[in-house]
Amino acid sequence: MHTSKRRSAIFLGAAVLLATAFGSSGGGGASAAVARDEDGELKLGYVLPETGQLAFLGPPMIESTKFAIKAINDAGGVLGKPVPAVVSGDEANQEAVAAQSADRVLASGVDAIIGAAASGMSLAIIDRVTGEGVVQCSGSNTAATFTDYDDGGFYFRTAPSDDLQAPILAKTVLDDGHDRVALVARADDYGRGLLDSTKKALEDGGATVTVAETYDPKATNYDQLVQQVRNANPDAAVVIAFEEGTQILQGLIEAGLGPGQIGVYGTDGLRSEELPGLVAPGKPATLAGMKGTAPSSESNPEYVKALKAFAPGLKELQFAPQTFDCVTTIALAAEAAGSDDPGRFVEEMTAVTKDGDKCTSFAACKELLADGRNIDYDGVSGPLDFTEAGEPGEATIEVYAYDDKGQLHTVRTELSRGQR
Repeated sequence: MHTSKRRSAIFLGAAVLLATAFGSSGGGGASAAVARDEDGELKLGYVLPETGQLAFLGPPMIESTKFAIKAINDAGGVLGKPVPAVVSGDEANQEAVAAQSADRVLASGVDAIIGAAASGMSLAIIDRVTGEGVVQCSGSNTAATFTDYDDGGFYFRTAPSDDLQAPILAKTVLDDGHDRVALVARADDYGRGLLDSTKKALEDGGATVTVAETYDPKATNYDQLVQQVRNANPDAAVVIAFEEGTQILQGLIEAGLGPGQIGVYGTDGLRSEELPGLVAPGKPATLAGMKGTAPSSESNPEYVKALKAFAPGLKELQFAPQTFDCVTTIALAAEAAGSDDPGRFVEEMTAVTKDGDKCTSFAACKELLADGRNIDYDGVSGPLDFTEAGEPGEATIEVYAYDDKGQLHTVRTELSRGQR
């Protein structure tokens, strides 16, 4: 069990002092400590998937980061200065690449880093980033691991914990009438955590979990895993995967366990408009009836329309609103603290998301702050209301599905609340 986060000035101050004295705590590849001058200019960087298995998530998250910066600068910037162009870094779904990118972005003197996208990649860089006394905010990390991670109070996320997604996933499976369910998941923090939470929710709902198996996402084939599922004779299968899930889905279909035979479900790692074409090129109806759950990405039509106008041709929207909210929350925290020093504005990150006058844009919130009022920023992804752990205490979860034309659409959204 990890040590619980404490976001007090004492611990934050200690973290900054340690970062100054020793640099990053990232094992084996610590970056040299960089002075974070309080020059009045808020500098941001990102470590997001430009390449690798999650490259399809890169464009929506990167474009949303840039869109948020534009909205901030259109409202006069932070502390009277425009936020400069974001410093880029690729996570590539490889720990070594993510770590190198984090080191390079940190060396540029940023005050905060957006990312990484994958929970495993954030775990590869979190000690480097927070050990430098730099704020890290991810719009897509969902692994429950981060709730109690000992980050000195510098890590935040606008994506909900999988502990909030799992009950909606289980409810979707149960409401469809399934009671013998096979669960397969990546053998990483994301996969294990969501598998465990979903298994508990299914069993609490009266279902029998026939298989609960993790797999090596770097395996060359998944025949044995598919056979294990088939032998368990389930009436539904849940696949918690990234891109490698296409092979698993292909195997299930070949084994007579496709959406036409049993219930097939995915999660946010498989939510992609491209999935039907990857699983069965030229046969879009193959995945018809497959469902899944993910943090909602299209429940704010005004934001979706504005983002698509900013980035024409953008197809995927997964985790785009949550990323926008990371950038905006950081900017509002700096504005509230009157400082671009992460050691100071980190203390405002939670405060600007609750217990104040509600506002829904950087411009409106900035105006309230200028009037000396406390704010409650409700983001484009929904109310944030950060808990002590620096994450949403509730989330809107989307239930998605594929139709017989291979098109992805939202079936419904549901609110999920965790313990405060």
